[in-house]
Amino acid sequence: MSANRLAPRKAPGLEIPQRALVVGFARTGQAVARVLGELGVSVVALDDHPPVGASARAGALGVELVERPSPELVGRLGADAELVVVSPGVPPGHPVFAATGPVRPVSEIELAYRLAEVPIVAVTGTNGKTTVASLVAEMLVASGVSAAAAGNIGYPLVEAVRRPGLEVVVAEVSSFQLALIETFRPSVATWLNLAEDHLDWHGDLDHYVRSKARIWANQEADDVAVANAEDPVVAEAARAARGRVLTFGLAVGDYRRDGGRLVGPDGRELVSIAELSRDLPHDVTNALAALATAVAAGATADGCTTALRNAKPLAHRVELVGRVGDVAYYDDSKATTPSAVAAALAGFEAVVLIAGGRNKGLDLGALRRGAEAGGARRVRAVVAIGEAAAEVAAAFDGYTVVGADSMQAAAAEAQRLARPGDAVLLSPGCASFDWYASYEERGQDFVRAVRRLGVRPADGSLAPAAGG
Repeated sequence: MSANRLAPRKAPGLEIPQRALVVGFARTGQAVARVLGELGVSVVALDDHPPVGASARAGALGVELVERPSPELVGRLGADAELVVVSPGVPPGHPVFAATGPVRPVSEIELAYRLAEVPIVAVTGTNGKTTVASLVAEMLVASGVSAAAAGNIGYPLVEAVRRPGLEVVVAEVSSFQLALIETFRPSVATWLNLAEDHLDWHGDLDHYVRSKARIWANQEADDVAVANAEDPVVAEAARAARGRVLTFGLAVGDYRRDGGRLVGPDGRELVSIAELSRDLPHDVTNALAALATAVAAGATADGCTTALRNAKPLAHRVELVGRVGDVAYYDDSKATTPSAVAAALAGFEAVVLIAGGRNKGLDLGALRRGAEAGGARRVRAVVAIGEAAAEVAAAFDGYTVVGADSMQAAAAEAQRLARPGDAVLLSPGCASFDWYASYEERGQDFVRAVRRLGVRPADGSLAPAAGG
């Protein structure tokens, strides 16, 4: 399998405006303001809930920061701007979208593409984006390609595309960002999967699906669209892709599992499953998606194999925390949707599940359906936490369900309920923002809680046995 490196590409370019409005002044908004300032643009930034230190940061960047603006002021600033860049997560009902200015608001990835001369590889999906984007970048680097991951990992894309010396930038992109693109055209674009998520932002599932599908909207015949052959929504959307379509899947696809091997379109083994650091079903699927994407972006078979052998699971993603006797404890705090919980549960035979948090407008009944997929009954008991505790309890009607008003109490209840051979799994299926500032903070609190119970720390060599 030979590698063909992506050619440098001149994007449409950016007609440098005199005045720009940046909506949201956290990490992404600050990166956008910094880059625009370097281009000589006069920047005004808005933030309804400015982060700590925002004023000082704006001053250092020479940016005028308007905190908690009125809708009328937002409208005036939007109408006056020649470029409006909206950070991820700014709600669609924000007054900036009603401003009657000469330009339509765009996302940071659109601005990054207009500035880029380096090829962009983009990865989206409800679950697995960060893992796959990280793997793809590692595969390219192991193949001798100067590459970096961007988005939620590494640099914001608008900064990464301006880093000197890079040959490829691998970007994790969200539905929020894709909903606000115009010309964004990744050379390789991968859609991993689709499940209900962010309906509190999108309003309905159809808008969410259409936003995700925009990852392929501007591709042309010399681009590559990578699609999950086993996800019916993704596979159907791929039929309309104008680029060359490559597929992946556990059972079917150009990149697939063949017994104990992962193989490519020519049937040649790229890596054995036994060589992966972990072989949960979603780990294998992520590896296949990364292989398809990385090879299309110029990675070699040897580079891909090396990266997969050396890869370690990312933090808070079914991460082994430790053991007490024959009970293992796992932190899957990143699982903020029922579909992510189902993917985690598929790797275990018996689980005490800690679930709940702030629901994102999703059907939490899907938690139970995931727990019983394939006729299995993997969940022994449930500890329900956070704002959605009652919804979690209702989803698992007929199961042993207890509530907990803190993570320490949840860990203690899970320890009480677990039997030898069980896994205690924090896999919330909800956002963290009722109790925590982020899923990372939630996961860290879980780790502290189980440490207080006397859980023996993991030594790094332990991993869950694949089951189901």
